[in-house]
Amino acid sequence: MKKKVAVVTGANKGIGFAIVKSLCTKFKGDIILTARDEIRGKNAVAKLKELHLNPIFYQLDITDADSICRLKEFLLKVYGGLDILVNNAAIAYKISSDTPDADQAEKTIRVNLFGTLCVCKTLFPILRPHARVVNVSSAAGMLHNIPNEKIREILLSPKLTEQKLCDIMKEFLKDSKAGLKQEKGWASTNYEMSKIGVTALTFLQQKQFEKDSREDIVVNTVHPGYVSTDMTNRKGVLNIEQGAEPIVYAALLPINITSPKGEFIWEDSKVVSWR
Repeated sequence: MKKKVAVVTGANKGIGFAIVKSLCTKFKGDIILTARDEIRGKNAVAKLKELHLNPIFYQLDITDADSICRLKEFLLKVYGGLDILVNNAAIAYKISSDTPDADQAEKTIRVNLFGTLCVCKTLFPILRPHARVVNVSSAAGMLHNIPNEKIREILLSPKLTEQKLCDIMKEFLKDSKAGLKQEKGWASTNYEMSKIGVTALTFLQQKQFEKDSREDIVVNTVHPGYVSTDMTNRKGVLNIEQGAEPIVYAALLPINITSPKGEFIWEDSKVVSWR
């Protein structure tokens, strides 16, 4: 049997780095630390090796389909599949950014949601039975952050599909360009909309796995808490190790678990409603 393997995206610093660090001590298999920037990724691996941990670096840009395909080919060649996928890579603009809001919206959705979706579509076919997927979300990804009741109803509908979810996000981007976000009742920030998308995507993915012939594939989404990272301007109350805990918990769920399964997991590793 091929060796087991876990992949963590956006892992050269912050919570992603702490996830890799923790998995290196808890997961019986190889840990692939991915990062868009090769130098930063290799430096992160070097820091972990100083701690006598042994992750493997692989360059990955989640907005580049070719980059994701290269990772898939590597995983198939070396491991024959994938056992853990942690979708951690994301961006968030600073409040002080002078980038036009419409441009911020486009890039935030493209990276945080569409990039994550592309990774999933490419790597899900090589997940092995009992694989675990974790989509890192946020309290920002709670549904109540959208004031418009009709939009909330669509996202809660049992008829929601990935295509419809993507269409909703494209409509959000269209309204962003037109300066109509507040008038149309969208979430107040682009980051919130992106993480609401990631959370909704998670529920759809678990429904798909329930119909999959491969046994016991589980996906959950996690709010790691208000963590002190570059993304939070170091204002968070938790350190990166604390932020990684509920994510690693979800990544290492035992086989044939009934819950959490397609759930929203809070920073204390408990299931909460995303409404």
